[in-house]
Order: sequence, then C-alpha cells, then structure tokens
Amino acid sequence: MNLSHHTAPTDQPLGVGILGAGPVTQAIHLPALARLRDVLEVRHIMDVDAAVAASVAARVGATSSTSMDELLGDPAVDIVAICSPHQFHADQVIAACRAGKKAVLCEKPFAMNAEEATRISAVSTETGVPIVVGAMHTFDPGWLAAEQNWGDLPETAHTIRSSIVLPPNARFEDFATEILTRPAAGRPDYSDIEVLKAALQGGIMGLAIHDLPLVRRFTPDFEHVEVLQARHVRPFGYAVSLRTPSRVIELRAVMNGTWKPEWTFEAIADDSALRIDFTPSYVQAGSAVATFTRNDGSETSSFGPFGHNGYEGEWRELAGLANGTRQAPPAQTLIDDLTFALAIAGATVESAARDHAAPAHTAGVSA
Repeated sequence: MNLSHHTAPTDQPLGVGILGAGPVTQAIHLPALARLRDVLEVRHIMDVDAAVAASVAARVGATSSTSMDELLGDPAVDIVAICSPHQFHADQVIAACRAGKKAVLCEKPFAMNAEEATRISAVSTETGVPIVVGAMHTFDPGWLAAEQNWGDLPETAHTIRSSIVLPPNARFEDFATEILTRPAAGRPDYSDIEVLKAALQGGIMGLAIHDLPLVRRFTPDFEHVEVLQARHVRPFGYAVSLRTPSRVIELRAVMNGTWKPEWTFEAIADDSALRIDFTPSYVQAGSAVATFTRNDGSETSSFGPFGHNGYEGEWRELAGLANGTRQAPPAQTLIDDLTFALAIAGATVESAARDHAAPAHTAGVSA
C-alpha cells in the first residue's frame, strides 16, 4: 500500500468526515478526536438517519448529511472514517479512495471476504490513499512497547491466548444477531443450529477480531489453523481451541454481569511469557500494560500504562499518514489479518455445526 501522495498544511487541523453516526462514532471516535483537536477536526457527519446525523454533527460543529457522495465531495474532509454496517465497508472504502482523500479509517471488518479485500488493496495502491483498519489494540502504546521489547518471542511462543470478560455490550450482541431477526423476547433459541452458528460467527468477527491481528503476529504458520473445539458460551461468548503445526491458540470470551472486566492477551514460550492487559472496549481509560516474565520468576518487566489508548493511537496514525510523516502498512498485512479471521470464523462455525449434529454425549457445543 503506497504512502499517500497528498500533503497537508501543518498549521491547521486535518478535516475528518465520518460515515455512520452510531455508538462507535459517538462513544469512541468523537471523544478520541476531541483530545486531538489541534491536529484533527470533525467537519462532516453522514448517517442515513437525518435526525441522528444532525444531532451528532451539532455536538462538534460539523456539517451533516444523509449522503455518502455529499461527504466525499466535501473539500473540507481530508480523512474519512467508515463506521457504517459492515456489509457496506468495501464499497465505501473504495469510494473514499477514489474521491482523493488523504487517508481512510475503516472499522472491522474492512471487507466481508478475501475478494473484496483484494479489490480494496488494488484501489488503495492505484490511488495512493492509505487505509487503516480500526483494530485498536494494534495501535495501543502498551502493545507497541511490547513489540519493541519481545525479542524472539513471536518465533518461540507455543501458546497464544486471548481472554475477554466484559459486562453486556449491545453493540457486540447486535453484531452477533445482525444476520437474523432478533427474537421479540430478546432470547435467541440456541437449539436452532442457524442461531448458534450466527452467534459464533458474530462472536469471532465482532469480538475476537480485535485480538486476531495480535494472535497472527505470533503465529507464523497461520495459514494452517485447525479448530479443535468450539463452544458457545451463553448469554454471549465463545470458547474456541485451535492449533497450527507449531502453536496452540485459545480464544475465550464471555459477556455477563461481571464487576471486574478483563481483556488479556498472552504469548507463552518455554522460557518466557508476555501478558498484555487491555482496558475494556468502549472505555477511554489509558493504554494497556505489557508484562514480560521469565519462566523461573526471576525477572519481570512492565511497560505502561501510557497516556492514551489504541482508539487515540489509530487517529494519531491516520494524521501521520495523511500528512506524509508515516508509512502505511503493507496491503498484504490487512488482507492476511482478514483472511485469518474469516478462516477461524468459518472453521468455528463448521465445528459447532458438526458437534451440534453429533449425539448428545459427544457434542462439543454447549452453554
């Protein structure tokens, strides 16, 4: 993915336009951008609901519209953030690139399949417009500090684990049931295999996907991932065990009435381990803390917390890309992250379907 050919004046903020004015925009991006108002300024909010667009835009003194074309045609907009429903992401990313914007942020997933991802990559390369996918943990200063200090751990780690315990979050629950009509009583029928499959698909692509780029960084043979067991965890969550020829991967999540949220990533080798404690999603609460430990407990090193988290970090990255001071990530990295997530989601759903159809005493899906 080429560095953008555009440059921006350094004496005035870059203009931001946001497609979609829902919870992510309101609870995550606007607060992050408010802390960066010296370099970024929200200038246009688009939403298909005119009242929502106008209300959200009024909070930041921006223009509002119900038309993507109107936002992309706004000369005050330098950077476009795509926060719309995921099925629109690919076409909107491509349109933003073709509109000659300086950089594009797209929420996860930035495409629905590898073909869409390849098409996006080609347009980005052709236009020179860099794309950032909103995997906020990859921009968290705690993760970046770990990256600078982990030595050969990505090559030597044998166990990778992502563990998430959160209170209920309607956005994640809605993502998991987007494909289906939410039952009137709000209680999905998990004896229906299609409901179960949709819940697991949504869990991987709506929640696990935050950490899958991190998992892939520690999984050199990620093309050969195999699901050993996939279990749906009620009311919303999953327990998935995977392996590659050289790695064991554990993905766990549950959303319940917890009083103590926890979001951790671990990479364990024979002689050392890394643990990263992230702040909960939707919380503007500083960075993650990365801790390295030797197997004999003789040495422990911690990095963080730092003054900002990955939400703000991704906007800092976008500003750098737009003004030409940072290099965009290779297109293949974004494609590999997506295909890795899709492969895990697909294999998880297939495993759950097989176990669901198996006799009760051998079934591997339960709650």
